[in-house]
Order: sequence, then structure tokens, then C-alpha cells
Amino acid sequence: MNFQRARSSREEPEINLIPLIDVLLVIIIFLMLTTTYSKFSGLEINLPTADASKQNEQPNEIDVAVTASGQILINKSPLVATDVATISEALRRAAGPRPDPVIVINADAKATHQSVIDVMQAAQTAGYPHISFATQAPH
Repeated sequence: MNFQRARSSREEPEINLIPLIDVLLVIIIFLMLTTTYSKFSGLEINLPTADASKQNEQPNEIDVAVTASGQILINKSPLVATDVATISEALRRAAGPRPDPVIVINADAKATHQSVIDVMQAAQTAGYPHISFATQAPH
């Protein structure tokens, strides 16, 4: 008995590529639409550090110290009031006849931001555009 069928009547399976391509395109479109792109919500800033030695004090500098309590000292002389007009007048007196002095602000780490801004605004009002901030080297 011969249980095998004739080989000539056997059909070869065929792969239809057009539906396969359609399904792959749908998957690609789906992935493109649902992909989230990374967005940066802020700037990553690495501040530079310096190990330079302290420069000699220049005679054209005015030292302004802002304490943690908000008291302002100009060339180690405390001010009575801390409003912008008083600071501006004290800066003019400290500058004297010197042309275009550099204002060096030594602010305490716990000083309020507003106190430092008031000193900067007073320097601008007095007509001194050159402002520098003093920092402390890490221990």
C-alpha cells in the first residue's frame, strides 16, 4: 500500500509580502507617534574654580561688605540706612575724585539677595558700572 500522495499535486506554501510590509509600516508609524523625545527642562552648568592667589588691592577699589543681617559696610565703615539712595551717596563719597572705581562686593553667604541687588543698583545710580564679587577659597 502506498500512503504517499503524488508529489506533483503538492502545493508549495508562498509568503505574501504585501500584507507583511503593511503591518510593518503600521508598527513603525505607531512607534514614531508614541516615542517621547528627551527634553531638557533646565541648563546644566558647571561653574569654574580658580586657585589663583589673591591680587594686591588696587587703590581704585571700593570694598562693600554685606553681612548676614543685611548691614552694609563701605570701606569698613557701617552705613546707618540700607536704602539705595544712602548707599549710592556713600559710594560717591568713598570714591572721591577717583575716576571710575571698581566696586568689590563681599557678601556673606547668608546675606539676602535683595541686599546685594540694592548695592548693585546703588553702584549703577552712582555711575560706577564696574562691579566685582569677592569669594572665598574652599578649605
